[in-house]
Amino acid sequence: MKLMEKIGFKENKQMWAFLTVVMSGQIIYSAFEAFKGTFLLMLTDVLGVTNTEMGILFSLIGIAMFFYIPGGWFNNRFMIRHILMTSLVVRFVTLMVIILFTPSFSVLAVIAATWGITDAIFWPAVVNGVGVLSSDHNKGMAFGLLESIRRAAEMGMNLVLATLITTIGGAVVLAQQGVFRKGMFVYALLILPMIYCVYKFVPENKVAESTDGQSKNTVALKGLIAVFKIPMVWMASLASLTVYWCYINLIYTVPYLQAVFHISTAQAALFGIINTAAMGIVAGLISGIISDFVFKSSIKMMFVALLATAVTLLGIIVLPKTAAMLWPNLGLLLLFSFSIFLAKGIIMAPIAEIKIPEEYRGASMSIGSFAAYASIFWAYALNGKLIDTYPNNPIIAYQKIFTIGMVVALVGSACALIVLIAQKKARLAEELEGNGGN
Repeated sequence: MKLMEKIGFKENKQMWAFLTVVMSGQIIYSAFEAFKGTFLLMLTDVLGVTNTEMGILFSLIGIAMFFYIPGGWFNNRFMIRHILMTSLVVRFVTLMVIILFTPSFSVLAVIAATWGITDAIFWPAVVNGVGVLSSDHNKGMAFGLLESIRRAAEMGMNLVLATLITTIGGAVVLAQQGVFRKGMFVYALLILPMIYCVYKFVPENKVAESTDGQSKNTVALKGLIAVFKIPMVWMASLASLTVYWCYINLIYTVPYLQAVFHISTAQAALFGIINTAAMGIVAGLISGIISDFVFKSSIKMMFVALLATAVTLLGIIVLPKTAAMLWPNLGLLLLFSFSIFLAKGIIMAPIAEIKIPEEYRGASMSIGSFAAYASIFWAYALNGKLIDTYPNNPIIAYQKIFTIGMVVALVGSACALIVLIAQKKARLAEELEGNGGN
């Protein structure tokens, strides 16, 4: 119990509510989106779509970006538990349609668009739930656990499925696909107990209430507009944007090693597991601990992590790209991974720490989600364009990618520093007010 109190949970039911919110934010994606890193080709074959069509489906899911801001109204208007349960039901029903009936691409496209719209309301509710269920002094730990637990669950579930495909499916492609489809079905069924857990454990939270003759809908909208006007929400969100942009660049470290140092596919896969999966599990927890028990501020953790990311990327840029320097380069790439996961582990925590009425915190998380993940729109395309521009000289392409990442990290650290200064001024003002201005 003492450990739970240190983490920020005063009682067991608060801990179970927190874990339920975190796992709902993973289980909902486990039978589809979580496969894109490990089973993308198999998922494409099982659904009977082309690679282009699969890309379109993920783009349709990505329309969540356009609905995050309107999703803020829903998160002001409806309780976290109701949003989570409704979203899980929608996902379960549509997954059953996909798994049991193997619909045409046009139907899959409609379902993917539905997921995108639902996700714009669901994900802010998840991060809002993490913020609501954690104490004011343990936001970093709470969001670090969100990252670590979700990554551990995804890696574990994919590892179990990969093992089953190999052992039961063997070398026969159709048999492997059969095991994979059954795995999708089982993972989709996990949504049902998740819905029950949300109903049982997640408490009610404050939402917009009618007042002065104004309806709940109007109050929720006014709350969204009010949060929209808070400069520190946007400044913290911009810092989060730079974190995710650098994280996208991190994904390109595996093809960088293959293109520049010509490592084997097996070596690349092993490095990828460590660099983008295992590192996220470890760094998320460490980030939360440092935020709450060392810096006592998640935005300070983000400032330090982004600054370390910029320094590490500078080292990667200047280090010679020769075979003899492979291990030093690997070391710096791992440091890059660790530093950016320190920031990503608490990516939404600085927004949660901003003092906003509880009934409007959902709106702040929606705005934060919109800004934080906006780099999806351009970062992948920009990196791909650079790689295609220098097909015969990949070193130049990746040097440019890492240089952009370094600049972005420096901009992010500047945004975090501005939030830090503003928070310090606000605390001093509160102290002066508490002392009667003396």
